[in-house]
Amino acid sequence: MTGPSSGAAVRPGSAMADLAPRLLSGVVMAALALGTLWRGGELFVWFWAIAAIIVGWEWQSLVDAPARWPRVLATGIAVAAAAFFARRFSPDLSMLVLLAGAGVVAWLGGEKRRLWCGFGVIYAGALATAVIGLRLSLDGLEAVLWLFAIVWGTDIMAYFGGRTLGGPKLWPRVSPSKTWSGFLVGVTCGSLAGLVALFARDALVGGAWMGVLALGFVTAILSQGGDLFESSMKRHFGVKDSSHLIPGHGGFMDRLDGFIAAAVFAALVGGLRNGPVELAIGVLRW
Repeated sequence: MTGPSSGAAVRPGSAMADLAPRLLSGVVMAALALGTLWRGGELFVWFWAIAAIIVGWEWQSLVDAPARWPRVLATGIAVAAAAFFARRFSPDLSMLVLLAGAGVVAWLGGEKRRLWCGFGVIYAGALATAVIGLRLSLDGLEAVLWLFAIVWGTDIMAYFGGRTLGGPKLWPRVSPSKTWSGFLVGVTCGSLAGLVALFARDALVGGAWMGVLALGFVTAILSQGGDLFESSMKRHFGVKDSSHLIPGHGGFMDRLDGFIAAAVFAALVGGLRNGPVELAIGVLRW
């Protein structure tokens, strides 16, 4: 969240006028995310596949490179195929189609922007592959709920913690509003929020809470890293928002940057600990 600059004149009620659509959009997005999570199945797969395709479109639109629409089309096809294979518990095939798609898009983007264009396919496709793989595994509802709690808790408390405590800036060149105090409050509260969500679902086995809390803390840090990464990308290409699809929030990348980093990290940990199919068990059972 960013407010008006200190030197700008603010009309009475303008802050509230901006806050209303922002709050409404946030409530709607949270309700959709939680509703599809609870329902699971094909609805969940479609929801996140579409979200990932939109992220891919926003990425390719941000990158200043040739053949924009062919790149968008190739990205969408690769991400949709990755979601299809993730739904069928084939993460290896998901990664293969993403790598192939990245190669095509990199070639289309030309020499100067080749890496940026190709990585956009991996970035968007990894979101779909990770979150679908987590949700469809045993204990998947609880694992994704844990991720929501961590990312949302970290974002909200980092904002209020930074505003309340102030202090040195975290990385002023990339994100002038973020502070170290907000970062520390956010990651601490976010990791605790994830633990509370699992306690509420009675989803912790024995002493697993210690491992889950430690993993949650690292996941919260990476979610903030994902936010900073997207901010640095937008600054590199000279844009404020990834798109204007969400009133008061910008684009899907602006809302999902931290979640993408957190979900991919959780899926990798789950896969390393328990194999590529039952990812959630590797995240929650310690």
